[in-house]
Amino acid sequence: MTVFSMPCWKSALPKAWLRFFLLTCLVLAGAMARAQTQAEVTLLRAERSVNEVFVSANVNFDLPPVVEEALLKGIPMFFLLEAELYQDRWYWYDKRIASAQRQVRLAYQPLTRRWRVNPSAGAGGDNTQGLSLNQSFDTLADALTAVRQVSQWKVADLAETDLTAKIKLQFRFRLDLSQLPRPFQIGAIGQSEWDIQGSARTALRGEGTR
Repeated sequence: MTVFSMPCWKSALPKAWLRFFLLTCLVLAGAMARAQTQAEVTLLRAERSVNEVFVSANVNFDLPPVVEEALLKGIPMFFLLEAELYQDRWYWYDKRIASAQRQVRLAYQPLTRRWRVNPSAGAGGDNTQGLSLNQSFDTLADALTAVRQVSQWKVADLAETDLTAKIKLQFRFRLDLSQLPRPFQIGAIGQSEWDIQGSARTALRGEGTR
């Protein structure tokens, strides 16, 4: 009886091709990471005053040409801010104790040639804290400055939380593609130019913390 045997595929694969494959994977992974960090949170501060928690942040990002072009055509852009508070637990995963969202709408008005920024509260947010409603600007640069800065945003009321507990904040910022018109959503899928997002963490400071 004749016995046939096949060599292991690993031994049959030239080492040069294996190295090329691994290098390609690393390059692709790096490209994906860069595409997901177009927004950098350069400042993040979470402060507690008695029971209330306020967040201030600066988010640095450049508006890609494809997004600016859509704005000039009258398509508004919606940026979503998310804040989550976690209580430190040494014996288990950190416990989420509060969350809030804020949506910032950026739009261009062709008739007046002015830019408008409209912040509004999401679930658990407070749209009266830190940002004025219906801000108008002469230039896109000025409007983006208002979008990038968050000042004294009230994100939680921790009346029932231990004042001595260690609390951490998870902050996220992104361009909300789900708010775009359907044709733009389809065109933006998989395009890194539309992937504007960033995140950061910090510890809560202020009264009752240590």
